[in-house]
Amino acid sequence: MPVSEFTLIYRFFSALGRGEAVDLSVGDDCAILRLDAGERLATSVDTMVEGVHFPADTFPEDIGYRAVSAAASDLAAMGARPLGMTLALTLPAADELWLHAFSQGIAAAVAEYQLPLVGGDTTRGPLTITVQVLGALPMDRALLRGGAQAGDGVYVSGSLGDAAAALAVLDGEWLPPPDQVEYLLDRFNRPHARIALGRELLGLASAAIDISDGLLADAGHIAAASGARLRIEPALLPLSPALRGHTSPEQARQWALTGGDDYELCFCLPPGVEPPAGCTLVGRVEPGSGVDCGLDMPAAAGYQHF
Repeated sequence: MPVSEFTLIYRFFSALGRGEAVDLSVGDDCAILRLDAGERLATSVDTMVEGVHFPADTFPEDIGYRAVSAAASDLAAMGARPLGMTLALTLPAADELWLHAFSQGIAAAVAEYQLPLVGGDTTRGPLTITVQVLGALPMDRALLRGGAQAGDGVYVSGSLGDAAAALAVLDGEWLPPPDQVEYLLDRFNRPHARIALGRELLGLASAAIDISDGLLADAGHIAAASGARLRIEPALLPLSPALRGHTSPEQARQWALTGGDDYELCFCLPPGVEPPAGCTLVGRVEPGSGVDCGLDMPAAAGYQHF
């Protein structure tokens, strides 16, 4: 007998809907979330398609974790406090073993981000995962792409280019030592949304964005929204030991500048404001427009959806 949509939802996802801001979770026509006094709602949606955003042989638990992290990264970029999320899942078949593993990845992300799963939908078709996230922001504060001023420093969190390097490993284009392969694949499959950092930057950063399509491309969004030029210094880019060990420094640098899927934060701080721990100064904001890294590389380089 075919497994019904509602049986799948209750079996694999109904236990993931508890949270401090949740008044009503899975099981009715809508979820009900509670905002504290003086807060407003932030929401974003992110879709991943098999063969486009992740290889077809990716472990289902990694697919689930990565899908939530990618969506939660948008909350981090705004400095929002996570409230809850919904999941729209398109499946080619009702494979219960696959769903069990996938739900374990979702559960790990729910626990890490305190982001309960409060609703969603399932349907049949090519494997596609859509996660909508909801967060809370103070009425008078948010991290926005616009607001960078000439003289601000440009910073990034963590290290850059690891996810792009992981794809090169998966495609057979690079074979680093086994411990570095494990590190890089973990960076691609299990990225960590910088929720705590985003909240720390509220009231400090003049502009911010998460790095999903590559540093140059995403810094370009800050430049466009702020009416300013962002000058990036390639020599300052933070690289992991895996990328520093590549035989081609130019290739490692290109991954760091244009590779997507790192889900780190790029943000601007006014002069005199100390950056949080684990963040690196990579450039400055100047009068003008666009992004300049001093190399023969288009500023819009990075992941393109079309």
